[in-house]
Amino acid sequence: MRRELVFAVPVAAQGMVMRILVPVKRVVDVNVRVRIRPDNAGVDLAAAKMALNPFDEIALEEALRLKEQGHASEVVAVSAGAKPTQDVLRTPLAMGADRAIHVDVAGSLEPLGVAKLLRSVALEEDASLVIMGKQSVDDEAGQVGQMLAALLDWPQATFACGVAVEGTAVVVTREVDGGTQVVKLPLPAVVTADLRLNEPRYASLPNIMRAKSKPLAIRPASAFNVDLTPRLAVLEVREPAGRPRGRVVESVGELAGILKRAIGPN
Repeated sequence: MRRELVFAVPVAAQGMVMRILVPVKRVVDVNVRVRIRPDNAGVDLAAAKMALNPFDEIALEEALRLKEQGHASEVVAVSAGAKPTQDVLRTPLAMGADRAIHVDVAGSLEPLGVAKLLRSVALEEDASLVIMGKQSVDDEAGQVGQMLAALLDWPQATFACGVAVEGTAVVVTREVDGGTQVVKLPLPAVVTADLRLNEPRYASLPNIMRAKSKPLAIRPASAFNVDLTPRLAVLEVREPAGRPRGRVVESVGELAGILKRAIGPN
């Protein structure tokens, strides 16, 4: 099912320069088995291989495609975290981002704190569009995009599986429970990317080498005058319970009987 919804709100002025901001996050590589710390206080990151969040990689690819189509003049990647975050920011630069910004934060960050920092960066960079992953694969919160849009008071489109720029508006196809929904948003706006939006490109060796000379600005979090006080406390982290082995049935009738007995007389 396909539904179309157009927001009848004033669009931005004609002739605006499109700068796309792509927030990215450093997470444990999806191919690595996650281990819980002995004290159950969190995930053991001491020797874990880290990588760019896959959803953010998809968002970056879409931003690069919009630039290649002539809709954007610059793609800027931004990430907040400790010094190792700079290593992950080299990936967007190698893929084609023009420059990167590292917001240096010593401690841990909560979604609201990240959204506050991104709001400051988006306004400072005069971004016309923010494209980011719908969630990160570590905490699976899926909150920063919505929080950012609320703090900026910009229109938002989440779970995007299609993005197209039309003048001073962006048309986004969203994945919803009943199929897809098409929304048209005036710029500036916030869009979060879903898995089926695109297939990210691989960074070539020449581009990887070229990325080392691209601008990577380091900004202390204190420069943005944002309250990053933690408001959440992690009580305990445990591995999920093991799943029991499956049972092989000989026929549909046998399966129906098993399900009927499991449901009970009601």
